[in-house]
Amino acid sequence: MFLWKGTLLPNNNHLPVQLRLLQVKCVTNNSRVVGLLAQLEKINTESAESDTGRHVTSKILHLVQSQEKTRREMTAKGSTAVDVLLSTLENTKDLQTTLNILSILVELVSAGGGRRGSFLVAKGGSQILLQLLVNASKESPPHEELVVQVHSVLAKIGPKDKKFGVKARINGALNITLNLVKQNLQNHRLVLPCLQLLRVYSANSVNSVTLGKNGVVELMFKIIGPFSKKNSGLMKVALDTLAALLKSKTNARRAVDRGYVQVLLTIYVDWHRHDNRHRNMLIRKGILQSLKSVTNIKLGRKAFITANGMKILYNTSQECLAVRTLDPLVNTSSLIMRKCFPKNRLPLPTIKSSFHFQLPVMPVSGPVAQLYSLPPEVDDVVDESDDNDDIDLEPENEIENEDDLDQNFKNDDIETDINKLKPQQVPGRTIDELKMYEHLFPELVDDFQDYDLISKEPKPFAFDGKVRGPIVVPTAGEEASGNVGSLRKGAVLKEKVSPKREEDEKKPASVGIAREDVKDNDRALQQPSDDQNKTFPSASGLNSDIVKALDRITLQNIPTQTAPGLTAGMKKDCGLPLTVLTCTKACPHMATYGNVLFEGRTVQLGKLCCTGVETEDDEDTESNSSVEQASVEVPDGPTLHDPDLYVELVKNTKSVPEYSEVAYPDYFGHIQPPFKEPILERPYGVQRTKIAQDIERLIHQSDIIDRVVYDLDNPNYTIPEEGDILKFNSKFESGNLRKVIQIRKNEYDLILNSDINSNHYHQWFYFEVSGMRPGVAYRFNIINCEKSNSQFNYGMQPLMYSVQEALNARPWWIRVGTDICYYKNHFSRSSVAAGGQKGKSYYTITFTVNFPHKDDVCYFAYHYPYTYSTLQMHLQKLESAHNPQQIYFRKDVLCETLSGNSCPLVTITAVPESNYYEHICQFRSRPYVFLSARVHPGETNASWVMKGTLEYLMSNNPTAQSLRESYIFKIVPMLNPDGVINGNHRCSLSGEDLNRQWQSPNPDLHPTIYHAKGLLQYLAAVKRLPLVYCDYHGHSRKKNVFMYGCSIKETVWHTNDNATSSDVVEDMGYRTLPKILSHIAPAFCMSSCSFVVEKSKESTARVVVWREIGVQRSYTMESTLCGCDQGKYKGLQIGTRELEEMGAKFCVGLLRLKRLTSSLEYNLPSSLLDFENDLIESDCKVTRIRPCSDLNGLYVHRSVPSWGSSTVAMLSLDLMAVAHPPTHHVDLSSSCCGRASPWFWLVSQHQFQYTAFEHICLLRAFSLSFLLQQEALPLTLWTKMNLDSLKKLITVQKVMMS
Repeated sequence: MFLWKGTLLPNNNHLPVQLRLLQVKCVTNNSRVVGLLAQLEKINTESAESDTGRHVTSKILHLVQSQEKTRREMTAKGSTAVDVLLSTLENTKDLQTTLNILSILVELVSAGGGRRGSFLVAKGGSQILLQLLVNASKESPPHEELVVQVHSVLAKIGPKDKKFGVKARINGALNITLNLVKQNLQNHRLVLPCLQLLRVYSANSVNSVTLGKNGVVELMFKIIGPFSKKNSGLMKVALDTLAALLKSKTNARRAVDRGYVQVLLTIYVDWHRHDNRHRNMLIRKGILQSLKSVTNIKLGRKAFITANGMKILYNTSQECLAVRTLDPLVNTSSLIMRKCFPKNRLPLPTIKSSFHFQLPVMPVSGPVAQLYSLPPEVDDVVDESDDNDDIDLEPENEIENEDDLDQNFKNDDIETDINKLKPQQVPGRTIDELKMYEHLFPELVDDFQDYDLISKEPKPFAFDGKVRGPIVVPTAGEEASGNVGSLRKGAVLKEKVSPKREEDEKKPASVGIAREDVKDNDRALQQPSDDQNKTFPSASGLNSDIVKALDRITLQNIPTQTAPGLTAGMKKDCGLPLTVLTCTKACPHMATYGNVLFEGRTVQLGKLCCTGVETEDDEDTESNSSVEQASVEVPDGPTLHDPDLYVELVKNTKSVPEYSEVAYPDYFGHIQPPFKEPILERPYGVQRTKIAQDIERLIHQSDIIDRVVYDLDNPNYTIPEEGDILKFNSKFESGNLRKVIQIRKNEYDLILNSDINSNHYHQWFYFEVSGMRPGVAYRFNIINCEKSNSQFNYGMQPLMYSVQEALNARPWWIRVGTDICYYKNHFSRSSVAAGGQKGKSYYTITFTVNFPHKDDVCYFAYHYPYTYSTLQMHLQKLESAHNPQQIYFRKDVLCETLSGNSCPLVTITAVPESNYYEHICQFRSRPYVFLSARVHPGETNASWVMKGTLEYLMSNNPTAQSLRESYIFKIVPMLNPDGVINGNHRCSLSGEDLNRQWQSPNPDLHPTIYHAKGLLQYLAAVKRLPLVYCDYHGHSRKKNVFMYGCSIKETVWHTNDNATSSDVVEDMGYRTLPKILSHIAPAFCMSSCSFVVEKSKESTARVVVWREIGVQRSYTMESTLCGCDQGKYKGLQIGTRELEEMGAKFCVGLLRLKRLTSSLEYNLPSSLLDFENDLIESDCKVTRIRPCSDLNGLYVHRSVPSWGSSTVAMLSLDLMAVAHPPTHHVDLSSSCCGRASPWFWLVSQHQFQYTAFEHICLLRAFSLSFLLQQEALPLTLWTKMNLDSLKKLITVQKVMMS
């Protein structure tokens, strides 16, 4: 029944007069079209005369053409107007009625956009119109107006019908439309809608092939042609149809065979030459789109090259650069040229690593087994298949989505099996096997009876009513706020190391370690020197370790080999000011540490520039020269950098290439520069320009030098002697640069070395450059990167370290480079060599650098380098500088790596207050926190975060001492030493990603993972499950610092199975630590965190420790390589200061987490906490409120009185257990510290007297409401609680705290 048929004026006497008048007015406005549609429906049912239908449809057409309101109402939801029209169209035999209805449909879909087209499709319009077309074609000749109207409507609604192509093919409409075009080429009015419909047909691949067999491609080339001012609209539609048809490989081959690639290029040049005013840009773009489609196949690309297409498009695009509106032409031309640029293999003898390491066991499966099973000629295969997909977004129009699917999970990668998601603590190894790790946990058995303690009685607990002030956490670069140098009363230790530890060290290692060798090495490294215990003051505002490094650069401690270009006279007193003079003597290219120091092994420093460090000849006289000072903020306390110690440690580091050189940045050390480094804004068009310069190589090959200037694969390689050629080097720890080719005078292609026992993972770079001239722009292209996108496209810059700057008191890495971009290049590897991976093309990082000094020695790196020897140096300095009366520090060897390097294991906690039983019990009962880092060697930022954590844990800060008293930290600071040493990006020497081996690690191939997992399994076996496990990582495609965790509920929720998700009951405690960090760490971003478990991550540390070990708070903490886009550091690139600060803030977060999970409530049933939350929320509605940044992340309502410092001090008390509170009463209605406290304001309205203990109970619940909820409870919620609820809440807290 038609909707409007019964819409007559109802009996509305009961309505107000105004409403009745309004209703009459509305019906009057619509009564005409309503009546007409009702008549039309009646004509359909009664088969009335055609004249009536013709008259009615004509009037409806007039209304539709003149009133948008009528069009909108006819296509409104629930309307049956379209049904009536389609029914009439299907049944009528009157031509004029049919034309009227078709005109009505054209008006409806033309003005209404896609929604009205979809509405018509939903009513079955596609099938009715196709049948009408078939019926019309049977007439001879077909009625032109009818055919035009039908094609017009079908061309508009066809794209909205997913099955339109199939329907058209079944109805035989394809050939009808094609024949109409063939028979009416001169009738442009008829051909235009037919071409539009052919374009819609071609969206279906089967239809496209069918049309191609019937000569549609040849037909299109009869329509398109050279420049003409006539029929430009028809030309545009024909080109769009041709581009759609050529997406079919069959049609593309047909076009190539008939020479149409040359024809398209000729037509394009003609239109480009004559379209001076750029009025026909769409036609020119249509020609390019056709070329883009035909070059998707190999034959098309070859035909394009043969027809000199590269030069044609290059020249025309260069002429378009001056006009911004022609950018679409330039971008499309660039894409075609990049696609057609001949694919080349990398100019290497093999894409496998230059270095080879023989594995103790050859794996039977996996990437290494596949690598060694490949035929030797596989590197010579360049895949020229026809699967070129245009996945490259034009970078100038690109939006930063960072090519990351972490937040947009693919459903097929999410683990949906609840049984697999549920943590199942399975030891994996027997208790007897796990006993091998007992010696690494002496803190669980040490009774400290061997320590000479003055007092063996515990200090009585006394509550003096004072409240601690707020915790102040300095950043990594701030001065320490406090110094607690003395031990608590009566706890003076006689020795640094207990005899029990000495006995442990004498035991043979049960993990296959040559303990004697380790002990020998330790003795060699720990021999006391004259300078070891000195405290060096800063010199001229510079960090003392840099002054010491500059002192050592004279190499005067080697009597047989003093650098001739440097004056050996620097006094050992680092308090002297530093003098930097220009050296007038010949400068050697290499400063060498000789055999005396290294007992047969030579370790060299890299080339030194012609500026040396000199002092006055009299060693007792201070230099009167001054240097340019930099404002460097140096923290108090011992420095962790010692150049001499670093060199000593390097000689014990085992590398596959047997490196003998030391990079100057690692020798000098790095301090954070005193200035901020903003994220770089990339100029518009820079990537397009760089790609055009690459294309010039093919067009103007005679301009290319193509000279190898550095080559690791050629042992007989000689450095060119020309003075204007840069010199390169990467033969030092963590270095990665395989080959350098000079392309133009000041442009170099750089090729990175793949991970050892692998043929890919190219991203990390660290190399040395020398021989530069100032004021010259040098372009560097790293041409074999693999990731499909990078933060280099979004403001990230590479890092540079200048030795000249370091000698000028600026020893830091800085972000450098302009015209930086990251894009796909013309180098490729075969799918066989890629292990079947789809992404076979390589990518280029390109950047331009102007060096400030002549003949400087500079280093470039992907991120701030942090070598294995640097870690060993830092650990040794921490151990030698710590206070053994306050800090329990132990450094063990977890295991040996494949190449024989030791993997350090660090234990940090606070020494017990005494050896009294209760203090020893408290010491042993501290929960564990297990931390690890640097499983991926290229993620050096993880080591800087770990450095911040270690320094904070070992500091004299009072909060650090509180943290040590709260936890026992087990830390593996570098899980992949071999990969770090040898300059790998992701793998170990086994050629495998160690963070994908946690499920079933092989003790022979993955020893560090095997034994790290063993430590966790041991803790689980002895019922000492860690409270937190966190693995530090770096992220190359996202900004900020964030965490990945594990949650069953959130994983299931991402599968869109809400019913299943609602049935899952899960403790939300895994969100607490990230939430805390989002409040206290400025670089941390909660919105970037994810707690979804993916199938592809099931073998990672985070998932395995959560699932198998049973640690609920198991995390991966990812730190950006670029910078931040939120918070305090928004718009800045991240530096070591911010990374170290993040490590320190992580510790503070653990301290706050401890107060939420204290032993008193940690062992209580969760139902008690749930009851507490229910009490808080029972009397009032929780509403979302805006955050107040003044309160360090706490949430308050703006109507609450201002928060005084006393209140903040109260909140810092948080969950302090008060065992013996005073019994006197406190009048909470009074003010505190002279200022109105909102806490007193909160409870005073109830006129209720609380004891101090009850006050603390309420305060504790108040704090919990902030820290345990996803959104903090507004303070106004508390004010709405009645007196009974407050009393009940106090009762619950008393039970918890008693």
